[in-house]
Amino acid sequence: MSQLKKIMMTLGGSFLLVACNTVDDEEMTDITGDASDDNDRTESVVEVEETVMAENLQSPWTIVKDESRFFIPKREGTIYRIDENEEITEETVQLNEEVIQEAESGLLGMVLDPDFTSNGYAYAYHSYEGAGTAIENRIVRLEWNEAEDEWTENAVLLDGIPGAPTHNGGRLAIGPDGYLYATTGDAEEVDLAQDQESLAGSILRMELDGAIPEDNPFDGSLVYSYGHRNPQGLTWLQDGTMYSSEHGASGHDELNVIEAGNNYGWPVIEGDEEEEGMETPIIHSGQDTWAPSGITTDDDVIYMAGLRGEAVYLFNPEEPTEWTEYVSDYGRVRDVMIEGNDLYFITNNTDGRGNPESEDDRLIHMELN
Repeated sequence: MSQLKKIMMTLGGSFLLVACNTVDDEEMTDITGDASDDNDRTESVVEVEETVMAENLQSPWTIVKDESRFFIPKREGTIYRIDENEEITEETVQLNEEVIQEAESGLLGMVLDPDFTSNGYAYAYHSYEGAGTAIENRIVRLEWNEAEDEWTENAVLLDGIPGAPTHNGGRLAIGPDGYLYATTGDAEEVDLAQDQESLAGSILRMELDGAIPEDNPFDGSLVYSYGHRNPQGLTWLQDGTMYSSEHGASGHDELNVIEAGNNYGWPVIEGDEEEEGMETPIIHSGQDTWAPSGITTDDDVIYMAGLRGEAVYLFNPEEPTEWTEYVSDYGRVRDVMIEGNDLYFITNNTDGRGNPESEDDRLIHMELN
C-alpha cells in the first residue's frame, strides 16, 4: 500500500486578531478568509513515499505504539491493534462504566505505561453517564490480555470530570517528569474554565495511580493549568518546555506554552487579547480554523494535527509567527506521532463531520524530510 505522494508545503506569516461570533462546535466553524498575508507565504512541492498501514478504521482518536504494534482507540469503545504485518484486530475493552459516544465524546485518549512490556498497563480517558443523565469523563488504568485480545479496567484514577457532547478535551500523555497529564474541556459551560475548583477547562497532572503530586501548583488539586476551552494536544520540547493545542470558539485556535499554575484566559480573552494574570498563545489561527488535535515534536519542531484544517501543520517555536502546512489532501487529521525519522498520522473522516472515502479512516506513514 505504498505510493509516492506530492505534498504542498506552505509557509505562512503572522496572524491578525479578527472579531467573530462564538459557535458551539469548534470543529464545525464555517470561517472564510485568511488572517495571514499571502504575499509572505512560500510554497514548495516535496515528493515523499506514503504507506497506508491500516484502513477502514472507524472514528479513531489517538495513535499509541509499543516496540512493534500500534494501538488506536475507536471512539465507540474498542481498540484497534495493528501488528507489524499490518493485520488489524479490534480488541474489546471491559469497563465498569459504559462508554458514551455522542458527538465528540467516547473513548478518547490513551497512553501506555512506561513498563507496558512487563505489566501490560495503559491509561485511557473515556466518557460515561454520570450523575443523572449528564455526560462525565473518567481516567482509568487498563490491563491488556494479549491472548484474549481484550483490555480490562483494573483501577480508576479519576472520575467525575465534567463532560458534554462536545468540549471534552481527552488527550493523555506521560511527561518527562514521569507524571500523567490529561486535557479537559469546558464541557460547554464556559465559566468552569475560570473555576479553579473545577476539573473542567484544565490540564491535569497526576501520579500514575491518580494521586496528586506534592509540587502541583494548587494545594490538594490535580489542576496544573486552567482557563482552557478545549485542549486536545500535549507535547514537550527537549528542554522540557510544555505545549498544548487548543480549539478556539470561532477561529482563534491556539498553540500555548504551558506553565504550572497559569491561567490561559478562556472565556475572558482569546487570540491576541490581553488581560493581567492571563496568558496569550504563542500563535493562533486568526479567523482561519485549524481545529487542532494531537501534537508531537521532532528536533524541537512541533507537528500538529488539524481537523477542520485538514492538514498536519509544522511550527518552529523559534519563529512563533510562522507555520508550515506539512501534509494535506487526506481530509481531517486527528493525531500525529513521530518515531525516529518516521511520521505517522490518522485521519478522522468517519466521525460524522468529514467526507469519508471508501478506505477511510487510515493510519498513514511517511518519512520526514
